[in-house]
Amino acid sequence: MNTIAYLTHPDCLAHDMGPQHPEQPERVRAVAHQLLITGLMDHLDYFAAPLATDAQITACHSPEYLMFLQKNALGQGLVALDEDTFLTPHTLTAARRAAGAAVLATDLILSNRYERAFCNIRPPGHHAGRSRAGGFCLFNNVVVGIYHALAAGISRIALVDFDVHHGNGSEEILAGENRVLMLSTYARQLYPHTEPSPPGTNRVHVGLGPGADGTALRHAVERHWLAALEQFRPEILFISAGFDAHFQDDLGNQKWLPEDYIWLTQQLVALANRHCNGRIISVLEGGYNLQALARCAALHVQGLLEHL
Repeated sequence: MNTIAYLTHPDCLAHDMGPQHPEQPERVRAVAHQLLITGLMDHLDYFAAPLATDAQITACHSPEYLMFLQKNALGQGLVALDEDTFLTPHTLTAARRAAGAAVLATDLILSNRYERAFCNIRPPGHHAGRSRAGGFCLFNNVVVGIYHALAAGISRIALVDFDVHHGNGSEEILAGENRVLMLSTYARQLYPHTEPSPPGTNRVHVGLGPGADGTALRHAVERHWLAALEQFRPEILFISAGFDAHFQDDLGNQKWLPEDYIWLTQQLVALANRHCNGRIISVLEGGYNLQALARCAALHVQGLLEHL
């Protein structure tokens, strides 16, 4: 078993929207602790996530949105961006670290120092649109990384999003960007209460009904994702890794088991080995039951370590 890059930063813990908020600092701690006690941390090379620059952020977000966040982050206490997403004096630094992790991970992979990277960061990102926050998300971390890869000359990128919630921000930003193929599973009837766009040249979204289990996941992957990925032949694979489809997660309505996450990771690793020279960048999204999040994220990392 070789090593993969592991990116995180203590600043991600400073963003705190209150003890009752599900998107809490303990999420990152729980994942790190599980990686430690399972011995997986021995196979991870640690990198401190840098602060994403204005230029890296505005490659996919509007300058006006960045200025809005900078202005409002100067206040004291909580500043509501929507009913679920809040700024604190420490939020913008945490969000820059989260996006910066995806940028550095991209550099590490494209320079051939590593085949794979896992970003244990927060706040999450896939609900953040070009000019708006939402769903606990400020910057669209994985899409910041994708645009960094596009700027480096990569011309075929796949983004797989298996968070229980539709990655509406990622879809919005990537609309019409045919160098990127976005594939997702999501639970219908949950936040953000939007249906993805109809199937198109750069998107394959599979909606799942309440209580969908691993059988439904396998159907989505084997009947929809894999054929599109094989045809597209990506050069690198990005993952929006959400673990809130687990049956114990109160913010989801699915019945996935831990073994479903490792099966899915193994499918993506096999695909990456066929087409991407093994190159995968995985960025943490949701997952709000701490025990389930920690266990499933560790199994995901275990899967990423296979066949290096």
